[in-house]
Amino acid sequence: MKRTIHATVWNEYRHELRHEAIRAIYPEGIHGAIAGFLRDAGIQAGTATLAEPEHGLTQEVLDKTDVLLWWGHMAHQEVEDEVVQRVYKRVMEGMGLIVLHSGHASKIFRKLCGTDSELLRWREANEKEILWVMDPSHPIVQGVPDHIILPHEEMYGETFIIPKPDELVFVSWFEGGEVFRSGLTYTRGRGKIFYFRPGHETFPTFLNKDIQQVIINAVRWAAPAAQPPQITLGQIKEPLMPIVGMTENKLSELYGEDYTLKG
Repeated sequence: MKRTIHATVWNEYRHELRHEAIRAIYPEGIHGAIAGFLRDAGIQAGTATLAEPEHGLTQEVLDKTDVLLWWGHMAHQEVEDEVVQRVYKRVMEGMGLIVLHSGHASKIFRKLCGTDSELLRWREANEKEILWVMDPSHPIVQGVPDHIILPHEEMYGETFIIPKPDELVFVSWFEGGEVFRSGLTYTRGRGKIFYFRPGHETFPTFLNKDIQQVIINAVRWAAPAAQPPQITLGQIKEPLMPIVGMTENKLSELYGEDYTLKG
């Protein structure tokens, strides 16, 4: 029996409240649209927004979250550092993270990358984007065509200041001639991370069925194992098997009987 995946979709939720044209595309917010198609796919999805206490990402919420999806654009610096650290710790522990579109400049993605991931080329010209599948065997692209055509999107172009990805899943071509690594994965600690480029707020990108399928697949891919192995860290005083000539005894001869092995 498959276990239920618990996802949380985080969104600044600023553009939809300020601009009628964007609200017309996403009447329940970008977070509401994404959570809706995740639920239709059998994933239990909740939402959180910037204006909520602790940005909706309390310890209790994160502890129950298998995969966190992140969309932000105009208010990256308003995200509290304490919340960023809380999310970072959960990724290290095994929570999956899906970073969407301009989330590349978020505090959490920059922290996980360790680079100036906000730096890239960009242009708003309503141009065509074609996302090409680079690894047809990857679980994230199952059930989608070998390329996805978006009639109108914001352009992102190389060079993208990120560390070398673990896996390159998509590369995008734009009508103006630029290319971009638009779908890529990392592992940080025990957590899986997928960055997916499409999703500018002024276009109905998250209503595209192929884009939805990619995100659904990514959530399933990033979800931690149902029962991950327990890991013991720090000083281990008791060995698994007897040690001939304990190191501590040898060191005691050098440093005195009061010497204790410290990590």
